[in-house]
Amino acid sequence: MKSFLFNLKKTTTNLNYIHRSINNNNRLLLFPINNISSNNNKLGISSSNNICINFNIKNKRFYSNKMNLSEDEWRVKLSPAQFKVLREKGTERPDSGEYNKHYEKGVYNCAACDAPLFKSDHKFSSGCGWPSFYDSIPGALELHEDPSLPGRPRTEICCKNCGSHMGHVFKGERFNTPIDQRHCVNSISLKFHSEK
Repeated sequence: MKSFLFNLKKTTTNLNYIHRSINNNNRLLLFPINNISSNNNKLGISSSNNICINFNIKNKRFYSNKMNLSEDEWRVKLSPAQFKVLREKGTERPDSGEYNKHYEKGVYNCAACDAPLFKSDHKFSSGCGWPSFYDSIPGALELHEDPSLPGRPRTEICCKNCGSHMGHVFKGERFNTPIDQRHCVNSISLKFHSEK
């Protein structure tokens, strides 16, 4: 797991830079800050080079946001149910999502930013109650260790373009698929585009 340490630095009278130190390889990245905001135990920092990082201070989880939208802007863009899952990392009830038993040919995109994430050819029936894919479109997802359930380590999957929460990926479950992994995805995190 990557561990991040953030410090703010003043260069003149304004907060101009943020230092990001990645502990496991001692790299230091520096980028200019445009805006810092806090709201409901969350800290948001946005930059002029399309980097926006949002921290959930309460449980110390974070995600990147290359779309550079504030949490208030996400609330306007998404429905309350979408916001709960995509931005606050919630989970929809099993067997409740529209794509759980959906097998039309096409591509499943991120519901927040419309980036392509999964192909229908990779979808399979796992019986878990959520859409399952054995693979994703290369480079479409970010993976993060998810410590939210003590004693049950999981790997969270997020859209690489906007940082929105998709679900989790599990390995070694021995499904009859070409790759022994299951991307367990919330339907509400997806937007389907039919193959013409």
